[in-house]
Amino acid sequence: MSNALEITDLKARLGDLEILKGIDLTVPFGEVHALMGPNGSGKSTLTHVLMGSSDYDASGSALVGGVEVMGLPVHERARIGLFEAFQYPTEVPGVSLDDLVVEMTGVAVDPSAARIRADDASRLLGMDRFMDRAINTGLSGGEKKRSEMFQLAVASPKVAILDEIDSGLDIDAVREVAAMVERLRSPSLGVLVITHYSRILRYMNPDRVHVMVAGRVVESGGPEVAERLESEGYAAVR
Repeated sequence: MSNALEITDLKARLGDLEILKGIDLTVPFGEVHALMGPNGSGKSTLTHVLMGSSDYDASGSALVGGVEVMGLPVHERARIGLFEAFQYPTEVPGVSLDDLVVEMTGVAVDPSAARIRADDASRLLGMDRFMDRAINTGLSGGEKKRSEMFQLAVASPKVAILDEIDSGLDIDAVREVAAMVERLRSPSLGVLVITHYSRILRYMNPDRVHVMVAGRVVESGGPEVAERLESEGYAAVR
């Protein structure tokens, strides 16, 4: 069986600046992996390249459920099953969350089953009172991240890249978002949580922790890797 995400020798340049220097990283279906690293290590660039940003000169391979996505436009990557939850979710005035769900479920292979999944996700994540509100407009940081997790549940992708979803959240919201990630675990989903800090990982059970420094994955291991970084800092792996 193929993995949810399989990255091989992924490189990326921005003009003359080499940012990713050959990333190898695999996230199996059913697992939650964390990617940690200091500022400037290339974590955001990795996200942008995987999602299809045209700003970078990229090479290498990225398979989503066994399908190559490099070279494809953003919407095709999404159709194949690649999803990103943003560090700073965009406000969309005039478009309600329910409007978005209608669009998302309308393109599903089985729209009725997709709508049932959306209703179940709304109850599971406590989103009922947000459905008539404009997407992310007037919401707190924690509410925006809850909305992102709801959209993830409705989209039902193969791979979810959660880009610093703990950014700007208080400790209660961090716990809540971590619990949502755990609730959404599925044998048909692989999750890559990108973060600077280990605090969100205290409230979930990552199967694997990867450390990126200067455009390379320099260490991979269990949750103990995050614990060591918490006590020793990134100097321990530089």
